[in-house]
Amino acid sequence: MTDTPSEQQSTATATSFITTKTFTAFIALLAVTLAFSSAFRNTFSSAFNKSAVRTMSTAAAVPAASNLKINKRPWSARGHADHDWLFSYHTFSFASYYDPRHESFGPLRVINEDRVKPGTGFGTHSHAEFLIFSYIVNGTLEHKDSMGNLENLKRGEVQFTSAGTGIRHSEYNRNKDDEVHFLQIWAKPNKRGLKPHYETKKFSDEEKTDKLVRIMESTDRLSKSKGAIGLQADLSMDASILSPGKSVTHDLVAEGPRKVFAQVVMSKRAQPKEGGAQIKIGDAVLGEGDGAYINVTGPGKIDIESVGATPAEFLLFDMGPEEQ
Repeated sequence: MTDTPSEQQSTATATSFITTKTFTAFIALLAVTLAFSSAFRNTFSSAFNKSAVRTMSTAAAVPAASNLKINKRPWSARGHADHDWLFSYHTFSFASYYDPRHESFGPLRVINEDRVKPGTGFGTHSHAEFLIFSYIVNGTLEHKDSMGNLENLKRGEVQFTSAGTGIRHSEYNRNKDDEVHFLQIWAKPNKRGLKPHYETKKFSDEEKTDKLVRIMESTDRLSKSKGAIGLQADLSMDASILSPGKSVTHDLVAEGPRKVFAQVVMSKRAQPKEGGAQIKIGDAVLGEGDGAYINVTGPGKIDIESVGATPAEFLLFDMGPEEQ
């Protein structure tokens, strides 16, 4: 039985009403869904952005002294030799002094604080495969070598020799009245068979007063350090003369594990019982002649403060963790 035209129209009208009602409901539901989605998206986006800002802020924060591991090396615990003409302290095992706990630190092998009497010195001797530099504190040191160099070095001057395949040299105090006081430093190069090289530069007290001055720098970073002496090792050396109450900040020269060594220069043959120069690194206070092994991870900063009664002259080495 077929529907009549009026029944067909009624059915069509009902169907149309139902379709319209369904469509309207669908639109309303869609609007609610979109509104909820937009609100959720805005809330999530805001939360994400805040989290990202916190993360970036945390990542940008540079550690100062929070990750420092410091082991003090007291002045009197160093090796010591008194040969009358030579009065010397050895930070690391050297000559007749041997301590397996203090043989090297990164590429550093020798830090000797030497005082040589007038009219005496080190006769001609050989070196190979070492980087050797002398930091003159007081007096005059004569350097003569097989490359034809002859110089008289005074306070503030730094003499650098890359022994490479081999050199011969002598170091004398030709002065008749005053001793010469200097720090002799040796490090291992990161390449063997280098051509012997000699270089000297002067760094005045004025330059170093209340500042860190880059004295030595790895040739890989030399372009960033104007005036420094380049050497073939992952080693930087700064010097400073820090007035009481003043402080300086050292930026680690590379990322990852670093070995830093601080050495305070002595004003006399023994550390003063009272007064004298002192610096503070982290929780460690170093007096004259004291050193400190510092293990730290870069990037980061190390703050050094002068807390003594007199200006503190010190050297700061920043080195890679691996021995060469």
